[in-house]
Amino acid sequence: MPVTSTILGLMSGTSLDGLDLACVRFTRNGESFSYKVLAAETVPYSALWQQRLRALHNTDAHTFARTHTDLGRLFAELSLDFCKRNHLHPEYISSHGHTVFHNPAAGYSVQAGHGAVIAAVSGIPVICDFRSLDVALGGQGAPLVPIGDALLFDDYDCCLNLGGIANLSIKDQAGQMRAWDVCPANMVLNKLVEPLGLEYDDAGKMARSGNLNTGLLHTLNEPAFFKSAPPKSLGREWVEHEVFPVLHNSFLNVACKLRTYTEHIALQLARSLQNQPGGTMLISGGGAFNTFLVERIQAALGSAWQAAAADKQTTAFKEAIVFALLGMLRVTESINTPASVTGARKDSCGGCIYLP
Repeated sequence: MPVTSTILGLMSGTSLDGLDLACVRFTRNGESFSYKVLAAETVPYSALWQQRLRALHNTDAHTFARTHTDLGRLFAELSLDFCKRNHLHPEYISSHGHTVFHNPAAGYSVQAGHGAVIAAVSGIPVICDFRSLDVALGGQGAPLVPIGDALLFDDYDCCLNLGGIANLSIKDQAGQMRAWDVCPANMVLNKLVEPLGLEYDDAGKMARSGNLNTGLLHTLNEPAFFKSAPPKSLGREWVEHEVFPVLHNSFLNVACKLRTYTEHIALQLARSLQNQPGGTMLISGGGAFNTFLVERIQAALGSAWQAAAADKQTTAFKEAIVFALLGMLRVTESINTPASVTGARKDSCGGCIYLP
């Protein structure tokens, strides 16, 4: 018999643009999944919340604990308002939280936005903390979206998410899902335009106007991460150490930095897929709306890959949709973190459940 669940997925990404909410009705029939998005929207963070989250990794333990709690309360209040306005009654809230620390080599990945607080304030059961079990099992704890690519978007040969960090998922010749973080994306592009008072480079227009600098491109491509084999993942810490200083020390103008970094993203994606046979690629995430970035990616990939855009809702909210799916898999005690993706010792069913 088909099993149906309605779950509200919450996603807060490294680009700090806001909280994505997607209420999704899933139907599971054996190993087959289908879904319908009942409502979805992004609630922008206030300037104060952007400031708190941007500085959180450099604060003391008391400030972290307070922010962890306050963010959980904010998530709950935004969820309740969203559900009320859209006449929704989700069975669960499935929250990614906001990543503050990600260092799987040292055995931890920490997301703010306390699940217990979300549950207590909203009155709705909450699933959260999806990365910790996989990291404890020796995995990267990332990326987590590939299970959704396998179960919901398997019509495509490859899925590319252009969020704060760009990541790929693809099935190998044995039919196993493989996925990895490729390089920082929007978190760098957005950072470059911050001094201009902009949140992002609209459609990549400023990058298109700049000139490519081969010297900077070479430096951006140098880090050992790009030569290492998957599984692998990236966090804010790596970006602040390896990328931001290089761009800060460059005397190029913003347009040329954007142009060069856009080419860096495209080149790293092409290198990541150079041993793959090609096919159709689903592009999602905020970067999918960056026309110039998508053009450069397609040019770097060549004719072997055909980039395909999903509908606007899926493109913008795919991660929130997939985190809702991760919650459903956790509730039904099904695998939601494949070891073939993360490099853990075994597949796992990650996530903590808080009952209000």
